[in-house]
Amino acid sequence: MRIAVVGAGGVGGYFGAKLARAGESVVMLARGAHLDAIRRDGLRVRSAPEGESLAKVEAVKSFAGQPPVDMALFCVKSFDTRSAAEALRPVVGPSTGVVSLQNGVDNEDIIDEVLGRGVALGGAAYVFAGIEAPGVIRHTFAGRIVFGELDGRVSDRATRLRDALARAGVPVELSGDIRRVLWEKYLLISAQAGMTALTRCPVGVLRETPESWRMYRRIMEELAALARAAGVGLPDDVVDTVMKQASTVAPGAYSSLHDDLIQGKRLELEALHGHAVRLGERHGVPTPMVLAVYAALKPHVAGRRG
Repeated sequence: MRIAVVGAGGVGGYFGAKLARAGESVVMLARGAHLDAIRRDGLRVRSAPEGESLAKVEAVKSFAGQPPVDMALFCVKSFDTRSAAEALRPVVGPSTGVVSLQNGVDNEDIIDEVLGRGVALGGAAYVFAGIEAPGVIRHTFAGRIVFGELDGRVSDRATRLRDALARAGVPVELSGDIRRVLWEKYLLISAQAGMTALTRCPVGVLRETPESWRMYRRIMEELAALARAAGVGLPDDVVDTVMKQASTVAPGAYSSLHDDLIQGKRLELEALHGHAVRLGERHGVPTPMVLAVYAALKPHVAGRRG
């Protein structure tokens, strides 16, 4: 397959490198020193569980002039969804699929709005990885993908991508109910991101602090109620299930929202807690814990000022 990777950060870099090492044709959108390093030296992945590896990938600063791709892994920050979808347009053919592996639950709607109805597929990436240095991805934990067509069908394009990921050694699942999957991850990432950013503490400390761990759970409870009000069929025990997942996360784990806050970068706050607050207001579902996180972090949403 010819696969575009939009965003060469932790998620896109990790999975794109695995696909390239497995022999797939990968073209990766990158920029600045990261782009220069990948072109010069290849993309290096330093993985705690898997060791170090090097992949030769085609890295570009623009998709203009590139041939159409079969599929795209869409891995940019949620606030860049619209502009990144526009950048992808030159390589989107009649049957190209774009798998969003982003935080949040409404990125697929924006991709379809820009590129055409039916282009987007939903996806959830369960991986802890980030850029360590230009041309270098640091992978610390996990590395699984669940994705699927938004209408639940098993399409040829989704099956081919699933098989390509499996050949690359990526644990992968094709879901017939990807909206449910996206919301289950939304519960976890909103609690993990919100609480690690708000407290500046890793999840291990949150688990050891009863009040913090209770707030972590209440964020999930509010989002589960919100999902049901929005017509998403979550299981009755979804909060218990996702809390069990949270209990297995490495104790030193923070979140990308925490890291961006500490580094003075723009925050994905609107796609996570802001979206939930607005959706709660629309459906008449109270979200006091989510609102508390949103209100406390909103002054930092644009990154460091001055």
